[in-house]
This record gives sequence, C-alpha cells and structure tokens, in this order.
Amino acid sequence: MLSSTIVNIFSIVSWCLVLIFHNRSNALILPDNETAPPAVFIFGDSVVDAGNNNHFFTTCRSNFPPYGRMFPGKVATGRFSDGMLPSDFFAQEFGVKTIVPAYLNPSLTIDDLLTGVNFASACSGYTPETSAYKYPALSLDLQLELFREYIEKVKAAVGEQRTSDIISQSVYFICTGNNDFSMFYDTKKYTNTSAYTDSIVSYASGFLNKLYSMGARTVAVGGAPPSGCLPWPRTDRGGFFRTCVQDMNQLSIDFNLKLQSMMTTLQPQLQGSKLVYLDVYYQLLDVIQNPHEYGFEVSDRGCCGTGLFEEGPLCNILSMPYSCKNSSAYTYNNSVCVGRFFYVISTAMSSNLGLGFRNPKFADEGFKPFDLDFHRILAGHTQ
Repeated sequence: MLSSTIVNIFSIVSWCLVLIFHNRSNALILPDNETAPPAVFIFGDSVVDAGNNNHFFTTCRSNFPPYGRMFPGKVATGRFSDGMLPSDFFAQEFGVKTIVPAYLNPSLTIDDLLTGVNFASACSGYTPETSAYKYPALSLDLQLELFREYIEKVKAAVGEQRTSDIISQSVYFICTGNNDFSMFYDTKKYTNTSAYTDSIVSYASGFLNKLYSMGARTVAVGGAPPSGCLPWPRTDRGGFFRTCVQDMNQLSIDFNLKLQSMMTTLQPQLQGSKLVYLDVYYQLLDVIQNPHEYGFEVSDRGCCGTGLFEEGPLCNILSMPYSCKNSSAYTYNNSVCVGRFFYVISTAMSSNLGLGFRNPKFADEGFKPFDLDFHRILAGHTQ
C-alpha cells in the first residue's frame, strides 16, 4: 500500500509554516458570528507529520533525540521539530485540542478521532512521482484513503449524521510541495520549470477536488517558502558566502502564484467551499533577512550540530554535543526545519489581510507581529 518518495537533505521539510510567535495563554477570541470547528484534519509532509511514519518501514523518521526535546515530556514523537508542529498550534488556536495525533497511532480513542487527526507523512509530495521516488511514505492519495477509512470508523461510532456534520464543519490544513521541488533539482529530469509547476498545481487541484467530494468544505493550503534560503541549500549551492539560491526561490514564487490563482478559480466551482491560500514566502523571507526584529539571533544555519547540513537522521544524539545551547535564538532547528519557537499556525500569512493579531508578550518586547487569518477561514466553515 505504501509508495516511495523523496527524502534528501534539502527536502525533509515542505514549509507550510506559520510564522507568528505563539503564546498559549493568549488564545484567539472568535467574533460572535464565528464558532470553533468541531475538528481539525491535517494532510501533507514532514512539516506536519505527527508520527505516522513511525508505523511502517521507512528511514524518513524523526522518532529519536534530539527531536522532541522541547515537546511535553521531552518525547520524540516522530515530529520533525524540537517541539510541537504548526498543525498542533493550528488546532490550539481554533480551540479544538492541544495536539493533533497521528492517525496511525494505535492508541487513539474515539474522542481523539472525533476532534480530528493527522494523516500527513514525511517525504511525500503533490505528485505521485515524488511520492514514489526514494523512501516509503504515504502519498496524498493514500492519505485520502486513510481519511476514507477514518470516516467509516466514525460512522460506526456516532452515526452517519453526526459524522457528516463533523466532516463538513471542520477545518482542513494542507501542507506539502517542497519535496516536489527537491525532485526537480535532484533528478534533473525536468528542464521546463513553468511546465513543472503547472503539473504540481494540477495535482493540487485534483487533491482539493477529491477532498471536497469526501465532504470537506473549509480548506487552508500553505504556499511554498523561499526554498533557496534554507540553511542546507545555502551550504550546498550558495557559494563561499552561503547566499540564498535565487533559482530555487523563483521556483517557489512561480508555484505560489499559480497555486493561488488555481484556488481562486476553483472555489466558485465547489459550492459552499472556502479555500484559503496561506502566504509563507514573503513573511519567512523577512524573518530570514531581519531575524532580530522577530527575536532571533541566527537565521542562516540551524541549531543542530554545525547547522550547515544536519537534517533528518543526520540530526541525532551524536550531533547534540556540537549543537547550540539556546534553540529559541535560532530560526532553524536543523538545516531545513525551523524550531518550535518559530512554528505557530500556518494561517497567519496572507498579505492581503487587514485583520491583525498582536501577541502582547512579543509586542511589548518590540517584535513584529504577523497577521492572522483565522477569522477569514472561520467565516466560511459553517457555510
């Protein structure tokens, strides 16, 4: 049932990140006409994989130290982070639950299922070819099959009507794509970047259509980051001064423009849907270029080991003696993954949003706030 996909030093992350600082005591207050969704569902790759890859044979895992050292209980759950993931903060800010558990976790209860689960699998991508490239992972189609299985389980537990209500009124978070870019550069099989991004967007459109046909109505989709500014690509292709790799960044920009256009066109065709594009690129780039304005000291290398190339299994207990002492000062946890202090919800990025949310803790210290678009998402989740 499992397909193969890419995992290399550049692509362990897909980067549907949220770049807003999170304070759990400062929960989002919803307007009177907006109610919290009953559940949150996650699809994607390593940036939101909560541990599904722990439950089948693959080397694309992170269930070992130093991952999880800032997670409650200091447990390496399979999250590619030193703490929680954006999907966890996503659920917290909607007031649904503290963490979104991996669907393949055998200890899940019916209460866990009713409030949403995580189907994401590290090293997957939008295209079937990406998800069959190197290491076993759950492709997006397989993640949808697990979602179909989930629906049947919930129907058996609480009945068809309540299940239908949960599925239609919940919020869905899609977070993938960077592994597709990695395959583009690794294989050198493709030469036409425009045709390649067209293909990825076509697969994204197909996934959204399938998800809608299964009952989803409110879906947030993260765009690509400035991929050429991750620490590893800067080490690998950025020259002596490790500058950002501009052709990688341009691929992200091209993809994001097409993804946003596709979603704008698709939403009217899917009656009652709410498709929200989450801009990541420019907010993340600003953090990279101006780390001190956001409370960071280092943004061009990771905390783990040298921070120049360590990622995935290369970031392990052997690299801990060489790692930084204060991970919160570093934007990146390793050479491709940001740390938990950088994660917060992937719903914060849209540049066209006027509604802002300022965390008083960070505002008082002079850090720049990001816009939150929870209201924009919730505005459609009951329609």
